Amino acid sequence: MTARVPAAEDVAIGASPDTAAEVDNARSPLIAGFIGSVFMVIGSLGVGWLAPASELRRMPLFIWMRTETAGVVLSIVLLAIGGMLLVRAWLRLGQRVRVWGLEARKATLQAVVAWGLPMMFTVPLFSRDVYAYIGQGRLMVEGFNPYERGISALSNYFQLGADKMWTEAPVPYGQLFLWIEQFVVWSTNVHPEAGIMLFRLAALVGVVLCIIYVPKLAELHGVNPHRALWLTAANPLFLTNFIASVHNDALMIGLALAGLYYCATRRVVLGIVLVTLSISVKPITIVFLPFIGLLWAGKNAGWPRKFVFWGLTAGISLALLYAMSLVNGFGFGWINGLSAPGSIWIWYAPVGLLGLIVASIGNAFSLDGWGLSKWVYDAGKLLAVGIVAWQIFKGAHDRLMRRLTLAFAAVVFLAPMIQSWYVVWLIPLFAVTGIRDDWQVKALYFIVSFFMVYAISDQLEVFPYLQTEDLGLALALARNGAAIIALLFALYLIFLDPRTKLLFSKSEEPVTSRPVI
Repeated sequence: MTARVPAAEDVAIGASPDTAAEVDNARSPLIAGFIGSVFMVIGSLGVGWLAPASELRRMPLFIWMRTETAGVVLSIVLLAIGGMLLVRAWLRLGQRVRVWGLEARKATLQAVVAWGLPMMFTVPLFSRDVYAYIGQGRLMVEGFNPYERGISALSNYFQLGADKMWTEAPVPYGQLFLWIEQFVVWSTNVHPEAGIMLFRLAALVGVVLCIIYVPKLAELHGVNPHRALWLTAANPLFLTNFIASVHNDALMIGLALAGLYYCATRRVVLGIVLVTLSISVKPITIVFLPFIGLLWAGKNAGWPRKFVFWGLTAGISLALLYAMSLVNGFGFGWINGLSAPGSIWIWYAPVGLLGLIVASIGNAFSLDGWGLSKWVYDAGKLLAVGIVAWQIFKGAHDRLMRRLTLAFAAVVFLAPMIQSWYVVWLIPLFAVTGIRDDWQVKALYFIVSFFMVYAISDQLEVFPYLQTEDLGLALALARNGAAIIALLFALYLIFLDPRTKLLFSKSEEPVTSRPVI
């Protein structure tokens, strides 16, 4: 990293005698990122996800951008360039920082507003899960149990715009998010655009929680809070997945970070309540509870004391979850929904790729290759459980938050399916426990670039009748076109851009940020 990251004592409060020199002209990357975000908004009009029942489909501008070749091409170009402009703006903003103090925090917050605000008005990008949220909310409004029935139980469910995988799938979300879904559908009368905006506001709550508690947690760990905020909240993966894609993961991780902060500052019961609310959005953060029990037990706790506080932590969380389940009478039905993501694989996930290789080899020898691949996926899950257990039972108390982070990372990276928003779960946790300005931050730059390129090309809604002979050809051409543009931009950033290529190359400069703790 080219920007100097001072020692903790230089920026403990972010003060500096010459605050004007802390950031060298942040305006340029702020404007570039804003332009990129606006490009994504315009591009979303043509290839973002619209519900079939949406009234926007009948507007002339949307008709031209979604059904005419010129409109679709324009949308794809703007989306790809806009997304990668955001990546460059984020990298350049970091380079403009001379001292990670209060001026850097101000520039980061300005970036979050300037880059995130336009995304509040995009047609949903890179995912259509928000339409599944609307369908699940409608299930409850119409008296169905979403843990037992898929959205196919609804009349004209295909008009909602949800992915077909949700037609029979049980809901993997907790009770709190079910209430949000039910309220949104009830209050908007199943109006798709109004529902999307309310879900975005719920995601925005999670974004704000991250902005508040990432610096607080970083300070607790001796990590520069302003740099941690830049790594997290101004990150284009963070903004696109939590705002443009409208994922409920924003609320999940925001509540979890708030809970961890209060647990670390001796307000443990409040912290457990907040983490339990996070679990009641998406249950994956249940992994946090054993580490909270250790935090509560204290640094020199023996095993009997640790087990007592594990029990107390689990008891408080379980009691709250049980009380919440009584409101609608749905119980713990979300447990059934947790198996759905594990049945899917993707080629860039290490376990998913290994399963594909095993399946291909097995099929070549007339064996049940995909049956064998399931053994690979199960082995990945078992290894993840083993790593989580190791991090719980072994390691120094001072590294407890880092141990939690590594355990959570094992759950993500040893799954056969890794989505870009899964990676965003981990970024704030690594940021607050220390991402050094050596290979660690370079790895983050590569990861962000890869997932932005993949997201830009992965899920596009392209009007199929642009190509009448082969309905799938138009989508394939659109995805390949988006991938090529985004990939060329990424390669430019990594190898040719005289500014940003320095961030990806080996540096002879000494590591100046705090060591990982």
